[in-house]
Amino acid sequence: MLHITQAEHSGALIVALTGDLDHHAARAAIEQIEDLLVLYPCEKLVLDLSGLTFMDSSGLAVVLHLHRTCARGGREFVVRGAPPQPMRVFEASGLPQVMVFERGE
Repeated sequence: MLHITQAEHSGALIVALTGDLDHHAARAAIEQIEDLLVLYPCEKLVLDLSGLTFMDSSGLAVVLHLHRTCARGGREFVVRGAPPQPMRVFEASGLPQVMVFERGE
């Protein structure tokens, strides 16, 4: 099960995902985060993945979709704190060469 929480900090919307980001949760995650972007206008979206316990290729689709959504809206997009298993998926796909990945804080 995937849980999504949000916080605002210095003009950034920080969205934290906790649990499993798989094909069962991907579409709902995209919809919920897009709703948050409407409710919390911001200059930057930080997607905090430090609480993920599992991610499959559906997680790639979520991250790519949010990256494109932010680019269209003129927002900065950052992926923060990806655990080792999801980070291996991102690295295999080449995403760290396309967008910003930060270590967790």
